[in-house]
Amino acid sequence: MLDIAEELHRWVEQGREFAVATVVATNGSAPRQPGAALAVDSDGTAIGSVSGGCVEGAVYDLCQEALRTGEPVLERFGYSDEDAFAVGLTCGGIIDILVQPVRTSAPRPAGDSGSAGEWVDSTADTLAAGLAAAATGEAAAVARIIQGPAELLGRALLVRPDGSHTGTLGGHPALDRTAIEEARALLDAGRTTTVEIGEGFASEEEAASEGGAQRSGSRCGRPVVLLVESSAPAPRMIVFGAIDFAAALVRVGKFLNYHVTVCDARPVFATRTRFPDADEIVVDWPHRYLDSQELDSRTVLCVLTHDAKFDVPLLERALKLPVAYVGAMGSRRTHLDRQQRLRDVGLTELELNRLRSPIGLDLGARTPEETALSIAAEIVANRRGGTGIPLTGAHTPIHHDAARPVGRIGSVA
Repeated sequence: MLDIAEELHRWVEQGREFAVATVVATNGSAPRQPGAALAVDSDGTAIGSVSGGCVEGAVYDLCQEALRTGEPVLERFGYSDEDAFAVGLTCGGIIDILVQPVRTSAPRPAGDSGSAGEWVDSTADTLAAGLAAAATGEAAAVARIIQGPAELLGRALLVRPDGSHTGTLGGHPALDRTAIEEARALLDAGRTTTVEIGEGFASEEEAASEGGAQRSGSRCGRPVVLLVESSAPAPRMIVFGAIDFAAALVRVGKFLNYHVTVCDARPVFATRTRFPDADEIVVDWPHRYLDSQELDSRTVLCVLTHDAKFDVPLLERALKLPVAYVGAMGSRRTHLDRQQRLRDVGLTELELNRLRSPIGLDLGARTPEETALSIAAEIVANRRGGTGIPLTGAHTPIHHDAARPVGRIGSVA
């Protein structure tokens, strides 16, 4: 849903009622991943996509039905061997889609939380707050119940990085507490995925009978599954070395929705004229700039300086950080020399093994643009758990979703 947050936020501000259909689970070769959404307003206007065209018509009808009834619904779509032309995914995958109406309510007086019967309005207001956060670039996560007690389907909770929240999932308070913990961890990693919360102990007496303290859980009499959608600032790509290859990599990085910084100690090369697409251009020694930054587990570092006086102090620091990717340009001979220099300054073999060098996948690249594509392909493969081998004749999954480390790190100075 947050993938179309800007448009939906405008609809909310305009007072338009709409229903939003969100992919909440996939199996097999599904065309869109959890979080992808299609929305339909009361006038029949549609935005977004949940399947790349396979089931859009049927989902459009479900959205209109949800607007009429005011009730959320969970629907499964898959391939039908009996009728390949029936509504379904011709690619053979299966997707579960949650459809729910969004009718925001007027603000309540202070201290008035509303009755239990007003949960639809409360959930819609929570979703509207989540859309506003995503549309304005605020870091926040929206958790929605997609499996569990029928009366809780679609209920939502908006969670911020500091643990503050808006809304409630409507069950036992322990459900909200557990959901907040899970959502904060996923938000910190910038991930959108499903989370299953077990029943937990229903009471202190039950906990005592199990010989332990009360544990977190849904306390709803059955497990609850949440879809947690994260709206986080764009992941960072820092490109060290203001060379022609860097200019091409900046363009590809922006295409992949990274916030791209170019850093070089030489002011004559690190200019806006040479890098018009970069979000930031920094004139500083690479290792000193790295020391000043707060990085997270989605950050990618691309070292294109190809000069030991820059490379070694930079990589000495970079390879100790839990970032997503560290790659360095250079020939195989340069790589061997660089490795020895890094050993000499105390890096372990485990740390050295994190270095992607020579940087990129083997595409036979020659030009800066081809090389940038090679580097970007390696970054994507690393992020998604891909192998980098051709799909033709392979028996590996087409779609991967490698789990990334959860956690945020502070200054490395």
